[in-house]
Amino acid sequence: MTSRSGKPLAAAAIAQLESDGVATLIGTVANPAGLIHAKTVPLRRMSTFAEPGLGASPVFHAFTIDQVGIVFSDAISVVGDQRIRIDLSTLRILGDGLAWAPGAFFDQDGAPDPYCSRYALQRVADRLETAGLTAQVGHEMEFVLVGPDGSRLPSLMWAQYGLAGLLEFEGFVREVTDSANASGVAIEQFHPEYGANQFEISLAPLPPVAAADQLILMRIIVARVARRHGLRASLSPPPFAGGVGSGSHQHFSLCRDDTPLLSGGNGARGMTEEGESAVAGLLAGLPAAQGVLCGSVLSGLRVQPGHWAGAHNCWGTENREAAVRFIIGGPSNPHGANVEVKVIDPSANPYLATATILGLALHGIDNRLPLPREVSVDPSALTDAQRTESGAELLPCGQAETLPALDASPLIRGILGDEIVDAVLAVRRYEQKNFGELPPEELADRFRLAWSV
Repeated sequence: MTSRSGKPLAAAAIAQLESDGVATLIGTVANPAGLIHAKTVPLRRMSTFAEPGLGASPVFHAFTIDQVGIVFSDAISVVGDQRIRIDLSTLRILGDGLAWAPGAFFDQDGAPDPYCSRYALQRVADRLETAGLTAQVGHEMEFVLVGPDGSRLPSLMWAQYGLAGLLEFEGFVREVTDSANASGVAIEQFHPEYGANQFEISLAPLPPVAAADQLILMRIIVARVARRHGLRASLSPPPFAGGVGSGSHQHFSLCRDDTPLLSGGNGARGMTEEGESAVAGLLAGLPAAQGVLCGSVLSGLRVQPGHWAGAHNCWGTENREAAVRFIIGGPSNPHGANVEVKVIDPSANPYLATATILGLALHGIDNRLPLPREVSVDPSALTDAQRTESGAELLPCGQAETLPALDASPLIRGILGDEIVDAVLAVRRYEQKNFGELPPEELADRFRLAWSV
């Protein structure tokens, strides 16, 4: 919609948006703590927001979930400035005079900032392309509806996946669906979930960066509609202590020259040799990757056996207790075979989570890692010896265990870059230091709306 020298192109785009009723443009970025930050401009400033961008302090990368903390370091301080540039090729109209576009960080000379999560994912997508591979990513968004102050809503008629819950919030469901359609978001399904007042939205698969952008946009849409209905959408991993947690599962598939790697082969469940290695790479890296995928101070309350959160580091076909769930392609799955990573939760930065997953898969392919044995039962039903033999060990389930593994992983550092890993560690260690000793109930109450928008 813009060009470096083409002001008339920007003017034409602005005129079209004005005719569509747009007056204000929102640009968003996501930080290492999983927080979504935003800036707005009047529509006439759209081209400036795209290039050279709007100023932003480096501390955007160091804001913490308690609404007051900033983790300063030699690289991130009150000194310096960066630019947030929006990607106008992905602009979407939200309605009510608003439009949205995702942003990325650049330095003052125009170079991508090494702390930028969207750029980190683009780097991994470029590595895949260089290796002759393409990826499709589909996101699931789980959330719990709560009162404006985060209070629990009545649930007397709620049943797991029940019609009563859907009808209780039918106006909300209908308006979310309509708003998503109007903004160009492809919802594949939208249904009540296991937990009280919990919903899940499954989004259509897209290329990696576009898929993460779409998830951010869907969170905005849900949040705006919830507000109009006097509600809020909690994106906390466990909105209420002792209850069902919310995941942010990611599905992915890989192709080489349009040939799927996860189907049509001679390997396990029809995978090709490279497909097997991709899954093996993911499993090999998951223990260290948890600091990125589910590393918040609350995440360990969700990653528990029996919670369908993938607490065991294994893979299995349609096994919802495995960290990596394999989904076979065929008539019932027109998108083809794919892999679902279940440990990811809404506290994760979606760009960094996707970059980590795809980077691990590529590492497995590059190194021809062998696929461990499939686990076809609930891993909790196995004996200790069987779990050890199959590699289905319990994943670490708290910050005190996950953060040191991330810190010590040259593999994850190679995928994301030292700057991003150190920033993730900084904000998560702040959480551990200040809140790690709180009881689960107090943690859940304090941070129920921390990741809400």
